[in-house]
Amino acid sequence: MGRILAEDLLADRDLPPFNRATVDGIAVQSTALMTGVDRFDVVGVQAAGMTPIRITSQDQCVEIMTGAAVDGSLDAVVRYEDCKIENGRATLLPGLMIAAGQNIHPEGKDKNRGDLLVDKNRVVTAAVIGLAASIGKTSLLVKKLPKIAVISTGDEMIPPDQSPTPYQLRRSNGVVIQAALVKYKVSVDLYHLNDDPKEINEALEGYLKSYDVLLMTGGVSKGKFDFVPEALEKLGVVKGFHKVRQRPGKPFWFGGSQAEKLVFAFPGNPVAVFMCLHRYFVPWLKQSLGIDAHCFSIATLTKDVVFNVPLQYFVQVKLTINAEGILIATPFETNGSGDFSNLVYADAFMELPVGPGVFKKGDRFKVWRYDW
Repeated sequence: MGRILAEDLLADRDLPPFNRATVDGIAVQSTALMTGVDRFDVVGVQAAGMTPIRITSQDQCVEIMTGAAVDGSLDAVVRYEDCKIENGRATLLPGLMIAAGQNIHPEGKDKNRGDLLVDKNRVVTAAVIGLAASIGKTSLLVKKLPKIAVISTGDEMIPPDQSPTPYQLRRSNGVVIQAALVKYKVSVDLYHLNDDPKEINEALEGYLKSYDVLLMTGGVSKGKFDFVPEALEKLGVVKGFHKVRQRPGKPFWFGGSQAEKLVFAFPGNPVAVFMCLHRYFVPWLKQSLGIDAHCFSIATLTKDVVFNVPLQYFVQVKLTINAEGILIATPFETNGSGDFSNLVYADAFMELPVGPGVFKKGDRFKVWRYDW
């Protein structure tokens, strides 16, 4: 469940594999009524899974249960409600009409042998697993997931199970990323680096050899202790960009190496980490696995938002469906990218473009969801 299928699943036989009764009743020849036959001798009772029972004349029928195979000598099934059975004879109710194919699901109606049932590059869901079981596929080929290291930085950050001094903080960014990626079946290894250039250089050199992707938090701005960008470039990671015209998450750094290793280096503020993860990394992950990277919805603002800074603004919103069935977004007031308390109550970030300054109630914008 949740992995990405790497092979097509084909029907190993026709579906359904036989003419299948869709109701409980009697199987008859539809032409019998045209010749005046409305009473039938019951020649047998057939349950699902049994070898089909044949008839040899139009005045015969077979009691048949839902899901049972209908023999080629029969071409219609009459519901029990539309007939009366006494002493081994079935009589149709007056005025009843019978059509060929009635209450029968024909062989191959859904799929023929060799037809595509499930295409690759699709998330393995319960429905996919059910189809796989129906064709005897007891193991599935799935896409390999990238090996990921999550690395937090900062002398002031201590493990969550320790008591901080008045000027220290407990580490949360790494475990947030780790928890957010569980739904994508991605497991990560957590590391922490202090603000020491030598330690950062040596550690990153090892991580780049061992992992496909590094997700980093902190140490990417312009402070005197922000050593990450320089260390990465010294190690051959070519900068794709550094800084994005957005709030939160402006110092975001991204790059890659010739060995096809990628680095997403997010700023250290918790809300910025959370936003950048869902706005940039998750769509990359999905696209790299070959599945639809459409991770956003469109929602309507429930009230005005004022933001006069010339940056793209990601505002935390609560999503609901109104009486007209429209997705609406109610913004939260926050105290900046260090205030992550509202993330518990919000569902998404609404992406407001650079420029207007005032975003009006009723305007519609992208929302990047992170609710479960």
